[in-house]
Amino acid sequence: MLIGKVVGSVVATQKDEKLADRKFLVVEVRDHHNQPTPQYIVAVDAVGAGQGDVVLYATGSSARQTLLTDGRPCDAVIMAIVDSWDLGGENVYEKWREG
Repeated sequence: MLIGKVVGSVVATQKDEKLADRKFLVVEVRDHHNQPTPQYIVAVDAVGAGQGDVVLYATGSSARQTLLTDGRPCDAVIMAIVDSWDLGGENVYEKWREG
């Protein structure tokens, strides 16, 4: 699993039929201190994430392991919305503090 922040969306009206009715979100990859990196990915949203949410995502074959993405041509999936995150006993992120 990897961690990132939803910073946008992608709309594609022409796509493989296995991806019909799927929401695509742009995720800014974060480092272990919740700082942005210069990397972005586009992921299928399996959990109802939205703009500004810190999320866990998977890539590669692991991205096709959720109920929503099983057997579908995707390389990244958002599978959790982060409520809190600590590292070595120090708080890195609290959803309720953001805003």
